[in-house]
Parts: sequence; C-alpha cells; structure tokens
Amino acid sequence: MIESTSATVIVYDGVCLLCSRWVRFLLERDREGRYRYASMQSEIGRQLLQSHGLDPDSPFSMLLVEDGRGYTDTTAIARVLRGLPSRRWRWLSAMMLSVPRSVRDAAYRFVARHRYKMFGRSEQCFAPTPEQRSRFIS
Repeated sequence: MIESTSATVIVYDGVCLLCSRWVRFLLERDREGRYRYASMQSEIGRQLLQSHGLDPDSPFSMLLVEDGRGYTDTTAIARVLRGLPSRRWRWLSAMMLSVPRSVRDAAYRFVARHRYKMFGRSEQCFAPTPEQRSRFIS
C-alpha cells in the first residue's frame, strides 16, 4: 500500500482550497520531509481512511497516520504542528490541546462541514511542483 510503513502520512481533501493551503503551508515548513501526503480522492487515500474506520466520502475525513496509528480532527492537526521544526508551531499545538477536545472538535467539524462555502473548491486536486512530487503518495 505505502512504500514505507514508517511514513507519516496526511490524508487531506485534494479539491478543498483550505486543505490545499494547509498542505502548501506544511510543504514550506517541513524542510526535512517528515510528512507524506495522499488526497482522499486517491485510491491510497481512500484505503487509508477506510483502514482507520473513516468514511472516505465524509467531509470530516482528515487523517494523520503516524507510527501505524490514525489521528483525526484537531488532534491530527495538533500532532502535525508539533512535528514541525519551529517552536512556535509546537507552542500552538500545546495551546490547541489545552482546549477541551469536545470544543475544539466541534469547531473543526463546523469548518469542515462548510469549508467549500467558506474557502472554495477546485475541480482538480492540488498539483505539487516537481520538487514536491516525491512527498505525495499516489
């Protein structure tokens, strides 16, 4: 399924403009190439979502797979931020996790449910540059 079982993979909505901006943000800051990416529209993205008990057609299906374990919603976002090299992102991660999960996940789900209206939608998935292409799993 994935070339390396130790890969840390982020499954995102490839046609969501907010999600594509999130991936671009991570690509710019993750200089070590810790994260790999799979869109939920790809076969591997769908398989990863399903193997972690998520519906690949759900608007809430953002997934982080780290050390074989799946994380969703704001926990996934906080873990990704914690993995970035700058202290400011680790600090933001800690601040996020200090908010009760029910509150932060309710806010996440609201944005996820309305993300196409709020941020827009593309007819095609985010296309990485040739330099970034090795970080994406097809």
